[in-house]
Amino acid sequence: MKPNDRTFTAEQVRLIGVDGEQLNVVPYARARELAQEAGLDLVLVSDRSTPPVVRIMNFGKLQYEQKKNLKAQRKNSAAQKLKEVKFHVNIDDHDYQTKLKHALDFLEKGCRLKITLALRGREMAHQDLAFQLMDQVMAALAPYADADGKPKMLGRNISVNFAPK
Repeated sequence: MKPNDRTFTAEQVRLIGVDGEQLNVVPYARARELAQEAGLDLVLVSDRSTPPVVRIMNFGKLQYEQKKNLKAQRKNSAAQKLKEVKFHVNIDDHDYQTKLKHALDFLEKGCRLKITLALRGREMAHQDLAFQLMDQVMAALAPYADADGKPKMLGRNISVNFAPK
């Protein structure tokens, strides 16, 4: 942020030169003159310190680099995808293994994973079997992912989220 003559009130500032070297504490007017001589801007680095720290640099270039870094951060931390795998209480062993393999594939790709166990009709009377199956799934995924808490019952579904290790 550039110190604005109308709002910047400090008489003495700690000046940092173009190459990052400290040029000691100087009057604000002298710092402004040095910046103009160099054809650059006087940028306020820290207004909380005593005296405030200013730096001689190209402010436009600083803004450009900050935008570029922010864009790169957004690109690298693309919204982490949440994939869901659904199970049922009376699942066959082969279907269970297939769904588990899909879940592991999602985790390997770096996606977050939501395991949902849906209860239909009279299966609601056997929630203990559902939680046993969910514990079995959590144990199978434990080496590859961290569970975000314990399985929770929401309506007719039991779900738990996983983050890849």
